Amino acid sequence: MSNYRRYYINGGTWFFTVNLKNRKSDLLVRQIAELRSAIRRVKNTKPFQIDAFVVLPEHLHCIWTLPENDCDFSSRWRELKKLFTKSIMRHDELQPRNWQHAFRDQKAFRRHAEYL
Repeated sequence: MSNYRRYYINGGTWFFTVNLKNRKSDLLVRQIAELRSAIRRVKNTKPFQIDAFVVLPEHLHCIWTLPENDCDFSSRWRELKKLFTKSIMRHDELQPRNWQHAFRDQKAFRRHAEYL
């Protein structure tokens, strides 16, 4: 088993990928209003900057920058997933984990932003 390490960087910028459990579903685009609402609600309670965001039918990619004194992206994702799944009344749609990557330089940020 590999030892996966998460890097927690105050004020860090992160690239995230979140998938639906059913990779053939189009739920994210059908329920885009509910997803946007969940994002707004989380941003109101735990601020962060959205640098880029792409929603595809069965997964999404985004780049977030956290406030200077904050490295807690996990609680934001936990709350966002909870609010979204509750609003659509389907509690097992999103994969429990997400993939994240911390940017260490501007070149990596640009490369990922251009991908989106």
